[in-house]
Amino acid sequence: MKFKNFMRFAGFGAKTILFRKKKPILGTVIITDKCNLKCKHCSVNNITAIIHPYEKIKKEMTTLYEMGIRILFFCGGETFLWRDGDKTLRDLVIEAKEMGFLIVNVVTNGTFKLDLPEADLILLSLDGDKKDHNTIRGNTYDTIMENIENATSDNICFYMAINQINKNSIMDVCMKAKEMKNVRAVSFNFHTPYPDTTMLALSKEEKAKCCEVIKEAMKLKAPVFNLKSAFPYIIENKFPTPCHQCVVIEDGKISTCGRCIEVEGLCDKCGYFFVAEYTLLFRGNIKIICEMLRTYLKYI
Repeated sequence: MKFKNFMRFAGFGAKTILFRKKKPILGTVIITDKCNLKCKHCSVNNITAIIHPYEKIKKEMTTLYEMGIRILFFCGGETFLWRDGDKTLRDLVIEAKEMGFLIVNVVTNGTFKLDLPEADLILLSLDGDKKDHNTIRGNTYDTIMENIENATSDNICFYMAINQINKNSIMDVCMKAKEMKNVRAVSFNFHTPYPDTTMLALSKEEKAKCCEVIKEAMKLKAPVFNLKSAFPYIIENKFPTPCHQCVVIEDGKISTCGRCIEVEGLCDKCGYFFVAEYTLLFRGNIKIICEMLRTYLKYI
């Protein structure tokens, strides 16, 4: 991370903590909910299968920028399916950078060619070892591994949602992140149980065991992009929700924190590590602040 960008984020954090502000800094644009996969844990794919046009997305990016957001994510559906005429996902990333966003990340399932060096991070969904991943996402593991090997930049971060199917594959994913030359880190979430996927949710005891495995991977120098000081809060679901510093915009509609905020009772079962990390950070938790500084400077 550039020093001037770090100082801007540090200033935002200090003001948020001192004055208890709720101004957002991180925004996500849903560019499509169309996806080429039907993953067992996903509740938001192909609801409309609409690919939003470039001008609408550009307008939404402008809206977020004017709100003060400087960290931008492009999400789907599958982001690499996005196209409008001759414009592709790369054009959106470049546009975001030119607009003034300081960090621009993309979330993908990894089944398409990974040629996007302009993105700060490509968060690629890898949901376990080959067996567990393919059980969740279909026969895609080998394709993803090939795409990672052939990627044009080392800006990939594995993004794993831990659930009942893949809870024993955490170490395997950590070691893959450590071994593969184009992978910078791995980031975890616990499954957030939408009403149609409650059977995949983990118990408090299972979450605790998973966190112990992640901590063991950290000791083995796996590049984990999560904060272990947040684990106790995540296990107990005792962190403030929603995260007011994060917003999502989809088809012109802005939601605080995420699309799941409108599902009654789901915030109480939130599995998103970043929500815990950000809400604790902006409440002034000293351990979280110190660990986030070290982690973000290392991996972004």
